[in-house]
Amino acid sequence: MTDADYENMSAFSCGIKELDDFFHFEIKECVMRHYLSAYCAYIDSGEIIAAFTLMNDALMIGSQTEKEDFIDDLRFEADEDIVDFVNRQTSYPAINIGHLGVTEKYQSNGIGTAIIDLVADTYSKHRQAGCQFITVDALNNPKTIKFYHKNDFGAQTDRDMASHTRRMYRIII
Repeated sequence: MTDADYENMSAFSCGIKELDDFFHFEIKECVMRHYLSAYCAYIDSGEIIAAFTLMNDALMIGSQTEKEDFIDDLRFEADEDIVDFVNRQTSYPAINIGHLGVTEKYQSNGIGTAIIDLVADTYSKHRQAGCQFITVDALNNPKTIKFYHKNDFGAQTDRDMASHTRRMYRIII
């Protein structure tokens, strides 16, 4: 992101105060400290219509029972040879979409889905780094959870059902 992007970000609003506050007040420092990378999508008028962040991550499974549940769920999404390969691993390289917001005016037009698909395509086709999954720590509200389910994300665990965020993942291998 450029200095102009940070300035333009002050007018950005996705309608979720927590995300808007992050994009307005914290994003620049997070980028400067190499905690994450940030990206914006613009329309021809120069207005930011979406913003998102990416960071390296790993999908970690806490217990043998959770791993068995994870592998069982994976069988619905992946070929058996992929499931067997994943089953032999102890951790799983991932890219994390840390924040994803679409301005209120453009929500429900496929922009968020296009961003997720871009990330999936980038990390599965271009092989820039080892990456088997996209992860998110989704705000735990019905609209957000529905959006991620619609985009092929599943819950990593049920232990966070009452938490502020839900850890979710999507396979990209």
